[in-house]
Amino acid sequence: MEPAELTQQLVDLAEAAGFRVRPVKGAAVGEGDPTGSGICRIQDQIWVMLAATDSLEDQIGVLVRALKVHAPDFLEARYLPPALRERLLGDPA
Repeated sequence: MEPAELTQQLVDLAEAAGFRVRPVKGAAVGEGDPTGSGICRIQDQIWVMLAATDSLEDQIGVLVRALKVHAPDFLEARYLPPALRERLLGDPA
């Protein structure tokens, strides 16, 4: 599966799990404080911010961590295509 397709499937899965997934502009190193992709909790809501300056592999890693840490029961209860299952339930990202 291509990284762009995997990223989109992970975004869809994260949104189905109830996460808020948002793109952020981000800043490259050397442009002040660098901003990268990350996960945060605001009250009871999990937010996943995907920085446009991060590679797709970095964005995939953040989405995988968010789902594994904050939605393991959700993952176990769903059918996951093999490529997603391998990324999510294999070795830590």
